Amino acid sequence: MTDLGPLSHFLGISATRSPHGLHLSQRQYALELIQRAGMTDCNPAKTHIDSGSKLSLSDGDLLDNPTHYRSLTGALQYLTLTRPEISYAVQQACLFMHAPRTSHLHLVKRIIRYIKGTLDLGTSITPSSTSSLVAYSDADWAGCPDTRRSTSGFCVFLGDNLVSWSSKRQHTVSRSSAEAEYRAVAHVVAESCWIRHLLQELHRPIDRSTVVYCDNVSAVYLSVNPVQHRRTKHIEIDIHFVRDKVHLGEIRVLHIPTTSQFADVFTKGLTTLAFLEFRSSLTVRKPPADTAGRC
Repeated sequence: MTDLGPLSHFLGISATRSPHGLHLSQRQYALELIQRAGMTDCNPAKTHIDSGSKLSLSDGDLLDNPTHYRSLTGALQYLTLTRPEISYAVQQACLFMHAPRTSHLHLVKRIIRYIKGTLDLGTSITPSSTSSLVAYSDADWAGCPDTRRSTSGFCVFLGDNLVSWSSKRQHTVSRSSAEAEYRAVAHVVAESCWIRHLLQELHRPIDRSTVVYCDNVSAVYLSVNPVQHRRTKHIEIDIHFVRDKVHLGEIRVLHIPTTSQFADVFTKGLTTLAFLEFRSSLTVRKPPADTAGRC
């Protein structure tokens, strides 16, 4: 093994150290992506997607060059490594790679315009005095206009740092908002259990229960209710999985108001004010400014 010194650049990700911690950025990669898209002179956008925007398989005309669309969308996927706030919009764009249309390309261009105006943003990792694992889970019930499948989203924090996030369309159609929310809870519980096992292997076990915040009261109730209702038989596996983890003391599912649900940014388009507030909560920030006298 060779000691290459302090980490500064790895696989297109630059790492900047400061007294505040570590800042991970893909500024140069984003600039190359904007140039590849031919949008160097485009006007920046404040958000990456319109609130309430729902794309369909039949919106617009088929693209003459779908390869270009797939190339840009794939590049945006890699950018989500340090820009988690664009995960939902990129996930939506990826759903139409097999037959992209003009409306889908407009979404990709909107994401790139947003990136153009936020090149300095990246993920910040700071020293944290707490070692608790906290997760936020949300779902957009029947959000797909074509299949009526829901979108699950979650984010997991280790102390003050975001360590895992996801925006993904559910595999089956949910018959109620509670079912869609509970499936999202099951996804983040599985992710939290994996992180707990990983930390245990690294000899840094989590002694406290992982708190999972959900803004659906019915989903919270189902996580602790031992009675199996007839209307929940179709999600029985998810119910038993989460309840077992709650019974073992590894997981606690609690209710949280929608206004404090950070996972909202992974399931739908938000207003500018709400998006900017949640983006900051996801530790997506500008690099710390150099102080006077610093070399």
